[in-house]
Amino acid sequence: MALIKLSASERRRLSAFFTCVVLAMLVWVFYTLSDTYSFTVNEVLVYKNSPQKRAFHPLQADTIKATLKGTGWEILFQKMEYANKNIEVDLKSLESKDYVVLSSQLKQINNKTDFDQPIVSFSPDTLYFDFSGRTVKRVPVNLITGIHYQRQFAQSNNITVEPSYVTVSGPDNVIDNIKSWNTDSLVLDSVNETIRANLALEPVKQGNLSIYPKSVRVRIPVDEFTEKTVQIPVKLVNNHNFYHVKIFPQKVKITFTTSLRKYPEMDEDFFEAAADLDLWHNSGYSTLPVKLTRYPPYCKIVKIEPQNVDFIIRK
Repeated sequence: MALIKLSASERRRLSAFFTCVVLAMLVWVFYTLSDTYSFTVNEVLVYKNSPQKRAFHPLQADTIKATLKGTGWEILFQKMEYANKNIEVDLKSLESKDYVVLSSQLKQINNKTDFDQPIVSFSPDTLYFDFSGRTVKRVPVNLITGIHYQRQFAQSNNITVEPSYVTVSGPDNVIDNIKSWNTDSLVLDSVNETIRANLALEPVKQGNLSIYPKSVRVRIPVDEFTEKTVQIPVKLVNNHNFYHVKIFPQKVKITFTTSLRKYPEMDEDFFEAAADLDLWHNSGYSTLPVKLTRYPPYCKIVKIEPQNVDFIIRK
């Protein structure tokens, strides 16, 4: 295809033509963006002054469309900054009504938002709520943990949670199903000392529920553990016919782990062992297995020697 050759004067005229077109377009864009327009953004609803004697449940989503007025330039450069900001809604009128009209709070909302342009309307403009009786209930705190201890270390005593109960309030049908309230997960690795932590409670997922307090103090005693051995007598149980029974041996050796702090005080008085004669009477056992019926908490039984005892019955 043949190329069109332009003279120097023709090239200048063509360049001037395109320059004028570009300038015209820029002027048009400038004047267009300088006009005022309405634009819509999604905003998050935040409630204040909730009714104290009425439990409520919003019948709409927690986001709302807000219409603002601004120039084209503001829409072009600032619209993203407006998305998902908070709109604070006063619920004081719910003491006597089942709905809130946002347009009646427009001036108050504009004064408290950090928008450069005013909000002119909402969609929807009226928020509706479902009401029921409000119940207050105390429920125990349920501690959620995922703790891994360093070798030879373990929990050595009861966990302390303060407060151990929290107060929840809300609709009757919701509160009746709440039996406890979880904490956030306490996850720790290689623990080798007593744990002390302030732990937040699981956040409320429904707008018509409230909980107090919102955090608890947790203490988990941790100590180093070591092995210890004691000898304890074996007690015969379920001798319903009062036979004269002699067992061999009469004592067994218990090896267990205990914390270093409790090591000196751990003796045979903390343990009880039993052999069940019903196993011979009902099942024909020739030897009786030894079972521990009492031993200290947070002690781990390593072994029992012997695990079974012989017996002689004199009728």
